[in-house]
Amino acid sequence: MILVTGGTGLVGAHLLYELVSNGKNVRATYRREKTLKRVAHVFSYFSEQHDDLFKKIKWVEADLNDIPKLNTAFEGITHVYHCAAFVSFEPDKYHQLRKINIEGTANIVNLCISHSVKKLCYVSSIAALGHHENPEQLINEQTAWNPEDDNSVYAITKYGAELEVWRGTQEGIDAVIVNPGIILGAGYWKGGSSGNLFRKIYEGMRFYVNGVVGYVDAFDVVDVMIKLMDSSVKNEGFILVSENLSFKDFQYKVANVLQVNPPKKQAKSWLLNIAWRLDWLNHKLFGKRRALAKQTAKSANSITKYDNSKIKNTLDFKFKPIDQSIEEICELFLKDLKQKD
Repeated sequence: MILVTGGTGLVGAHLLYELVSNGKNVRATYRREKTLKRVAHVFSYFSEQHDDLFKKIKWVEADLNDIPKLNTAFEGITHVYHCAAFVSFEPDKYHQLRKINIEGTANIVNLCISHSVKKLCYVSSIAALGHHENPEQLINEQTAWNPEDDNSVYAITKYGAELEVWRGTQEGIDAVIVNPGIILGAGYWKGGSSGNLFRKIYEGMRFYVNGVVGYVDAFDVVDVMIKLMDSSVKNEGFILVSENLSFKDFQYKVANVLQVNPPKKQAKSWLLNIAWRLDWLNHKLFGKRRALAKQTAKSANSITKYDNSKIKNTLDFKFKPIDQSIEEICELFLKDLKQKD
């Protein structure tokens, strides 16, 4: 039996759909029952038999730091996809990020060891990779992480989580790690996922930024994960990026498909530097949640390009073009919007 942690997230929902569609026996964890509806909704995009497919999942309520419940979830499990994580770039959320991303992953690794799980797949992030001083030099799996860099709190904890997985490989667990770029997928139009970008662009964004980062389709991510788990590949990490694209180009592409006006003004670095300082002051004086951290402001205009050749060569894998991903996701966004009206 397969266990999927974080089954109600963007990656988890798409992964569960693929697994049950292929007849796999699956158990998945969730934290809040109301989030199960989002998974069922994602299923409805892709199959007329979505209710029957959704009912095949054996759901278990379990927090990453609730060992007794996790231990129950691990009974009879042979393969684990660890997708659960806390995504936040707010500096004051650091301890919460550590608790979920690092300690939670350590718990999953320890349970994989104690239950003699055959293989573990961990969903990390390109945020956990190192960087080059030359922005045009491609980042690959061997690019060294520098703890002295001004890394975001999210990046620090995802890197720490990877160390827990590598520790598990030294204790007998076969594992693979995937480092996706910005994951593009439908059904999660609010919160911290990429769907929120589609919604904001539709509603109208005033500013664009020129930073470059990697993007990848959600189904490409889960397709690679499944292929890696079914292969003999073990104890390796893989960057999952279809294309390196500027934020501006992404915003314009989405706006074009949604037939709305793209942002016209550039948020230059000096403006972002003022914005994150005002955001910090707002937090300190009035207790407002951080909306723009220093590291986020910096990355908005930073050029980071990623090399996807390792996974392409290992699996002979072809990524879906980002233009196609955008068109498919926009179509589902507009469909949901019409149904809401």
